Amino acid sequence: MSAIADLAAEFERETATTRTHLERLPSEHFDWRPHEKSFTAAALAGHIVDCIGLAGQILVHDELDIDPSTYPRVTATTSVELLAAFDEKVEAGRRALAASTDSSIAGPWRFKVMGRQRFERPKAAVFRDFTLSHVIHHRGQFSVYLRLLNVPVPGSYGPTADERPGV
Repeated sequence: MSAIADLAAEFERETATTRTHLERLPSEHFDWRPHEKSFTAAALAGHIVDCIGLAGQILVHDELDIDPSTYPRVTATTSVELLAAFDEKVEAGRRALAASTDSSIAGPWRFKVMGRQRFERPKAAVFRDFTLSHVIHHRGQFSVYLRLLNVPVPGSYGPTADERPGV
């Protein structure tokens, strides 16, 4: 299997799992947060969607130069809006992966903040870190939010206590 095929397969698995988590968040809990320093549930969910959205930016372009004060973020106010934004970003990621090759993902990608370069690394490595690993990290965080809200937590790599038979 090629490197791009491996990344595409991983993207499909992780986005499918992530969607099962996001679809569990009821709109009435969007403003909830476990601590005053924590994201609200909606902001964390939006950040997860933003991470999925980076797939196209990384794979199609050679750099991202952001101004944190104006960078557009997903801000859904309902579960329907959240899932629609997620599905849109996943589809854009699929298109970017389909248009990529092993040689294109080996090429360099630069991350800049207001013109100042923070790093340059191969696209494949940045895709894995900024999209896949970042989503996995925040999905774990999000599963704790669901647990604290007493919402059944879906499994990521196996069943949770909410999914085991007899529990």
